Amino acid sequence: MTRLHLLIGLLSCLHLAGCLQCYTCVFPAISPMDCLKFPLECPAGQRCLSSVATGRRGAVQLTIYEKSCAVPTQCGLAGQKYTSGVYFNYSNDCCDTDLCNAAGSVGALGLRGALLCLLPALGLLQV
Repeated sequence: MTRLHLLIGLLSCLHLAGCLQCYTCVFPAISPMDCLKFPLECPAGQRCLSSVATGRRGAVQLTIYEKSCAVPTQCGLAGQKYTSGVYFNYSNDCCDTDLCNAAGSVGALGLRGALLCLLPALGLLQV
């Protein structure tokens, strides 16, 4: 019985060693700091993803940050996506160590976050 417990313990350790812990965002965030509260264990074989998308609505530049687990084919991709009436250019970066997709610099949040909050009001001015 002792050998069986030892074997189960070793298999558990091997399982844990193959899975990464990554930061995730519940929704796309306007601040890279929004993702720090949500670590998640990824399925085996997945990597940690950080994605940044920038777009323009009139004179306002918008930046959206996403963090999650990703299959390797999502890594290194860049392109364009359309959401909420805005075309965003995005890029995906991946990494392979626990919580390696941590938040970016705090200095990026202030003006961008304030401008995104003003976006609905700017839409009213254009009418």
